[in-house]
Amino acid sequence: MSISNTLPVKKNEKPAWDLELSSKHKLLDFKIKEIIQYRDLIWLFIKRDFSTQYKQTILGPIWYIVQPLVTTVINTFIFGNLAKIGTDGIPYILFYFAGTMLWTFFSNSLTSAAGIFSNNQSIFSKVYFPRLTVVISNLASTSFKLLIQFACLVFFWIYYIIIGEKVFPTAYTLLFPFLILWIGLLGTGIGMIISSLTTKYRDLNHLLGFGLNLAMYITPVVYPLSEAPEKFIWFFYVNPVSAPIELFRVWFYGAGSVPFLMSLSSIIMTFSFLFIGLLLFKRNERTFVDVI
Repeated sequence: MSISNTLPVKKNEKPAWDLELSSKHKLLDFKIKEIIQYRDLIWLFIKRDFSTQYKQTILGPIWYIVQPLVTTVINTFIFGNLAKIGTDGIPYILFYFAGTMLWTFFSNSLTSAAGIFSNNQSIFSKVYFPRLTVVISNLASTSFKLLIQFACLVFFWIYYIIIGEKVFPTAYTLLFPFLILWIGLLGTGIGMIISSLTTKYRDLNHLLGFGLNLAMYITPVVYPLSEAPEKFIWFFYVNPVSAPIELFRVWFYGAGSVPFLMSLSSIIMTFSFLFIGLLLFKRNERTFVDVI
C-alpha cells in the first residue's frame, strides 16, 4: 500500500507523482536525502525537548551544571577523601567532573534512544516523517547539554592551571568533537538496539536503569585505569565506554594512558552497535505500533 501526493493534472492526463510513501524499502536504505529534507523538523524536536524538560522550573538549563557539580562533590568526599582512591595526580574536581560529565552524556544518549518508540508512539502512529530524525534530534540535544557542562569544566580547568597544577592539555584536545561523536554514537547504537527489542520485551525497560548503574562501576568514571587490578583489566576491553572516558583525561590533563587495542576495540564495537541498531530500528519502525 502506498500513499502519494500528486500534482494538479488535466482531464485524461496521467498523474505525475512528486512524492510516494511506501512500506516497502530496502533494509539498508536509511533515506538520507529525506532526513536532510526534514532538517527543520529535527530543529523543532530539539526545541521541544528543551522546552518540555525545563518548563516551569526555577533554574532551567542551570540544572545541566548543578547535577554534575553535586555528583562531583559527593564522589570527591566518598572516593577521594574516604576511600582514598588515586586520580593520577589530577585534582579531584577535574577528575570526577569529567568522568561524571561523559558518563551522563553516554547514559542520556542511550536512554533517550532506548525510549524512542515508546515515547513517540502517539506521533509515529499519526503522521509520516523519517523516524531517524528523532534519533538525530535526541543525540543533538544531549550533545548540547554536554557542551554546557564542558564550559563549566573549562572554568575549573583554567583555574587549576593558573594556580600551578600540572594539568596541561595535549595536542589531542583538538579531537574533542570526535570524542563526543564517539560516545554519542555508542550510546545511540546500544539504545536503538534496546528500543527495538523493548517493543516486544518490556522487561528490558526495567533492567536498563539497573544495568547502567552497574556498568558505571566497571567504567573508569570514579577511578583511573591505573587503579584497576591487572587481573580485571579485561573488563575495560569489553566495556567500550572505558576508552573514550579515560582518553579525555589523557588528552586534557596529560595524565594516565589507554592501550591502543582498548581504543581500537571500542571503536569497532561502536560502529558494530550502531550498524546493528540501525538495522533493527529500520525493521521495527514499520510494525512497532501493532505490538507496543
